[in-house]
Amino acid sequence: MPTRKLISSGSIYEEQAAYSRAVVDGDWIFVSGTTGFDYSTMTIADDIESQTEQCFKNIITCLKDADSDLKDIVRVLYIVPKTNEFERCWPILRKYLGNIRPAATMLSSGLADPRMKIEIQVTAKRKKQDS
Repeated sequence: MPTRKLISSGSIYEEQAAYSRAVVDGDWIFVSGTTGFDYSTMTIADDIESQTEQCFKNIITCLKDADSDLKDIVRVLYIVPKTNEFERCWPILRKYLGNIRPAATMLSSGLADPRMKIEIQVTAKRKKQDS
């Protein structure tokens, strides 16, 4: 029977908006839209490149809490308010996902806080462990 585990980053937004940073259901890991906030200080950089780096740091921490890592990512969704800034993220996306190459979509939309320049949501599936 699959097990369900809720993962929190400690962000105040999770409690206020009633969501988990991630939900683990069996081998599947569903990571909520993750922004460039450094959750330890609740600060955010001004530029999209730094925010993208922080998004991946947050996602890596979350996946680690789910006994997983970036190589298990199968799908990614990028949300950016300013479409013309997305290309500036590409080198960072290649740094973290270049060898993984998950299915990906980019949407342009406003985000919850005007300081946010990118939000990244991922879905991962843990590989079966050899016995």
